[in-house]
Amino acid sequence: MKDCSQVIEVRVINDGSLVSVDMGTTLLDIVQKCSFEQLHPVLVARVNNRFKPLGYKVYKPVTVEFLDITSWEGYRVYQRTISFVLQKAVVELFPNEKLRIRHTLGNGFYAEFDEGFSLSAEEVVALKERMRDIVKSDMPIKTRKRLAEEVAKEYYEFGFDDKLELIATRPHLYRTVNYLGTMPGYFYGALAPSTRYVDRFDIVAYGSGLYIALPDRKCPEAVIPTVRLDKMFDIFHEYQQWIDIMGVPTVGDLNRRVMEGDASELIKIAEAFHELKIASIARKITEANSERGVRMVLISGPSSSGKTTFSKRLGIQLKVRGLDPVLIALDDYFVERDKTPLDEDGNYDYEALEAIDLATLNDHLKRLSVGESVEIPRYNFITGKRQWHEKPLKLSDKSVLIMEGIHALNPRLTPGIDDSAKFKIYISCFTSVAMDNFSRIPTTDNRLLRRSIRDFATRGKSLVGTMQMWPSVRRGEEKHIFPYQENADVMFNSSLFYEISVLKAIAEPILREVPDTVAEHAEAKRLLKFLDNFVAISPEEIPPTSLLREFIGGSSFKY
Repeated sequence: MKDCSQVIEVRVINDGSLVSVDMGTTLLDIVQKCSFEQLHPVLVARVNNRFKPLGYKVYKPVTVEFLDITSWEGYRVYQRTISFVLQKAVVELFPNEKLRIRHTLGNGFYAEFDEGFSLSAEEVVALKERMRDIVKSDMPIKTRKRLAEEVAKEYYEFGFDDKLELIATRPHLYRTVNYLGTMPGYFYGALAPSTRYVDRFDIVAYGSGLYIALPDRKCPEAVIPTVRLDKMFDIFHEYQQWIDIMGVPTVGDLNRRVMEGDASELIKIAEAFHELKIASIARKITEANSERGVRMVLISGPSSSGKTTFSKRLGIQLKVRGLDPVLIALDDYFVERDKTPLDEDGNYDYEALEAIDLATLNDHLKRLSVGESVEIPRYNFITGKRQWHEKPLKLSDKSVLIMEGIHALNPRLTPGIDDSAKFKIYISCFTSVAMDNFSRIPTTDNRLLRRSIRDFATRGKSLVGTMQMWPSVRRGEEKHIFPYQENADVMFNSSLFYEISVLKAIAEPILREVPDTVAEHAEAKRLLKFLDNFVAISPEEIPPTSLLREFIGGSSFKY
């Protein structure tokens, strides 16, 4: 007879059911007992508002929500797991070569080997087939906590120097380690229970490396093996080469430099690189102004990419070249909050083009172009109301209008202005430092940290509020920003390779305040675990003109 004291109840959010299970039952076993419709395989679960892998065992009553690839965390699990499969296949087929996952690209990611090594067409096919064999074999993925010195020995045996450096610079008595067969790995998040969960992917030769195509999160059946983001690829590649030259391609390398007292030099070099790139863009605008009469610079990019500070620094460089830059923020043309359209969840959709007062904006642009003076609005993010500048704006013969906002590259924003009169810039925070060779840092994590800190400090918004809006923000980016990014004349990477080390100390106290009574607690705990891998850098030496100052405060620019 079963001991009832060993039976616990699990409340399943997906269908509201209550499931009775024995203590020590895994989430994988629990989901198999559930009757809710599963269109796609469950990959991870939110247990009492903390993300847990499906191998997690339950010993007390809990509330569980099971997540598949269509959720953000489920998609991250898919990405991590396919990265692990790729790593195993490479170790088996090319044991003397080192592959690095460099960055995301479209619905997949780009990877390349060190020392200029590349695969032949036959070798690419062999790699893909080996990965498919690993997937079909349904190889279990195990996660264990082990003494750090034992984990370090295993990493050493496999030649995983990148992981050894992370252990050395962030010492803990025990380390979490993932296993695929006998091969160890590390990912700062859950993985699928076995390889069969990641059966949709493709690999093609791309650039000097490989493009690993993954399913579309919103339509997981689709895997598109081609990518046409050449401008984005170029900016990623340029910055990655520079990071390699600096000797900080991974977090462990960065930590080592910080611990050796090089943080000040790293900050100076990163900031100088930004200034060099901004000056180069200013030169191109000046040439376009002279050659084809460009009078308008449009700057677009996703949330927290640093558009505002970039615009101001670009303006300074244009002044050096004899032009008169005039800055307008599209955010100031938001309709008042009670007129803002709502998204599918019923939240204010600031990412929708309809959130902009297009009629007023285009009227102002038309009047400015013929020499009239115009009173420009100013949007108050706290009150949600429009205010007006006291001093009217008027353009001179030397004026170049700089207009920044997420919709700046959308042709519907300025239909009355000929394309030849526009210079278009796309800016984003393309994080180039990786956790290690096979565990990259999503640019969205970098941007979420930036926005959370800024919203908390300057917009009167709690971290929970920012996180609640983030899915809507990302949906808006996919719909209104990313489709137009390749239309840009130039792209700019606003990421600073030292910045997460600075954001760490500011973000951690805010993240710890997110209560475990809300779903956002899971994301807060995930980010805290992520930040624990970094050695903190003090912000005191960051110059007041830095793009990072837009988010952490202390900027010499007025916003």
